[in-house]
Amino acid sequence: MWVMPMTKDISLYKTDFKNTEYDRRVEIDKSIALIDKLEKERSLGLEEYKYLVENLNEEVFDYISKKARILGDENYGKDIYLRGLIEISNICKNDCYYCGIRHSNKNCDRYRLSDEEIIECADEGYRLGYRTFVMQGGEDGKFEPDYICSIVRKVKEKYKDVAVTLSLGEYERDEYQKNV
Repeated sequence: MWVMPMTKDISLYKTDFKNTEYDRRVEIDKSIALIDKLEKERSLGLEEYKYLVENLNEEVFDYISKKARILGDENYGKDIYLRGLIEISNICKNDCYYCGIRHSNKNCDRYRLSDEEIIECADEGYRLGYRTFVMQGGEDGKFEPDYICSIVRKVKEKYKDVAVTLSLGEYERDEYQKNV
């Protein structure tokens, strides 16, 4: 009878239990517990976030998606609001590296809409059913609060049932308020 000789290297006898169904279930359960903790406490530690990212799988993704949908419905409802985006300028004095219209981007064809073109955009958006418009653009020196307020006034005089929001740079609220 032949017997395999024993060796002192225990690693030859170890079974790799990593990625077994049991380990997978433990990872899923830990991820779900972290998601529940995040929902309750509104924050996790850096290592906990890292664990969630590194152990994301379809089951965990489905769980967090369902949680997110429930929270979204509770906080915002199921209504969908569409906004007509009016890009009034891509001229910007800033040089934010992440932004395609940053000042140093020489490959960007620059434009600035006239008052009439902005109103035409609002006309088209209104015809298409939009009742909220976002006037957006780079931080262009022409579009100071008093100028913007005059355009917003024209749009709102023409269409009494619209809302206009702005994304045109950083100005204090009172700079707009004095023009209302």
